Amino acid sequence: MSDIDLNEQATIAYRAMLNVIGATEPTVAQAIRQELADQRTSLKLIASENYASLATLLSMGNWFSDKYAEGTIGHRFYAGCQNVDTVEAEAARNAEELFGADHAYVQPHSGIDANLVAYWTILTHRVETPDLEAKGVRSVNDLSEDDWETLRHQFGDQRMMGMSLDAGGHLTHGFRPNISGRMFHQHSYGTDPTTGLIDYDVMRAQVREFKPLILVGGYSAYPRRVNFAKMREIADEVGATLMVDMAHFAGLVAGKLFTGDEDPVAHAQVVTTTTHKSLRGPRGGMVLVEHEFADDVDRGCPMVLGGPLANMMAAKAVALAEAKQPSFREYARNVAGNAKTLAEGLMKRGATLVTGGTDNHIVLLDVGSNFGLTGRQAESALIEAGIVTNRNSIPADPNGSWYTSGIRLGTPALTSRGFGTDEFDRVASLICEVLSGTSVATTAKGTPSKAKYTITDGLAARVHAETEELLDANPLYPGLDL
Repeated sequence: MSDIDLNEQATIAYRAMLNVIGATEPTVAQAIRQELADQRTSLKLIASENYASLATLLSMGNWFSDKYAEGTIGHRFYAGCQNVDTVEAEAARNAEELFGADHAYVQPHSGIDANLVAYWTILTHRVETPDLEAKGVRSVNDLSEDDWETLRHQFGDQRMMGMSLDAGGHLTHGFRPNISGRMFHQHSYGTDPTTGLIDYDVMRAQVREFKPLILVGGYSAYPRRVNFAKMREIADEVGATLMVDMAHFAGLVAGKLFTGDEDPVAHAQVVTTTTHKSLRGPRGGMVLVEHEFADDVDRGCPMVLGGPLANMMAAKAVALAEAKQPSFREYARNVAGNAKTLAEGLMKRGATLVTGGTDNHIVLLDVGSNFGLTGRQAESALIEAGIVTNRNSIPADPNGSWYTSGIRLGTPALTSRGFGTDEFDRVASLICEVLSGTSVATTAKGTPSKAKYTITDGLAARVHAETEELLDANPLYPGLDL
């Protein structure tokens, strides 16, 4: 079937869908139309966002959303789940083939859910319960309430180490206000204060001293590759389980850009991910584990999760099938190549980048050093000019995690639209123009504001017009006419 035929069918399907929705709730139908219009006319550089295929999007809206299916394949707490078994098995099989994983658990609703499932999987598998063995208890999933009370004390003594938030880690890697920081005695590793890079010798010394049960790899805003083989060596020295959260860079792993020492699935016992971001699927999560953790992770529901969303598992199966195609490897290469072009384009125009560049899909721009702005001011000025980013902390950030001193840029979404190196160099130029033309405003008390800004008259409108030229040349869902 030709692309033209598919686009025509997609147009018919979406028009019909919107007409049906609009007959009941026109406000929602109009919001859906407007969201597509907004996405088509914005220069999306948010590293955690992408554009799912029309096939993936259509897979989410169907009768699977009506099903309860607690349990897992072939072992449900509800009858009539044979079709759910089919899509869950297909999604798991596609994930295992794509990433070379022993076992895939595709039920998590989000990346946070996936990490919670992973933490509890490791705890239930690793934590010894000698005072319960005499009672014949073989699994923590079989404990009575009294037994659980005993075990809570033992779980509460466990330690976890992950990347600090300001170095590029995620909230779920042990940040104290997050549940991950409350489940464990937690300690963070950071980056070298001069280079911004992970220092594995320093990490090794910290791990030897702290002796965590879980060593967490992965990042949310670290613009470099990670040596997971070395992290596994460090974890093994103290008997820790290496867990890697590859939510941000899963697409680069799936696309075989990260291989060898940089492939987390080859080295970590437990790997979590989202299925959107660089993987370009539906919003959701997965956990990939070695064989020894398979039985424990399959108890994610009801251990952590409620009923799995069968419609989302269907969409995951479709997106993972797409990622198995040779074209996805080219996409992954382009994502990283475009990020390098964006980084070089910013630096040659005087911008300062954390770590001095990138070799993944993320560019972390220090807007304080050269432009004198906070991340919040830079984010707001850029969106006024049609460029969507998000403010982000940088190492030792003087403005904290709310106002920040950086903005995070990512290339997956615009690469999906067909942007190449020429376009990304132009994007770098536009970003620097906006930031150079933006200055700090003062508060009512006459002090410098961390949120308010002023921008040169006419600059935002001119840049916005130039972004529209770029977007018009690289349309989103070309041929889909609503």
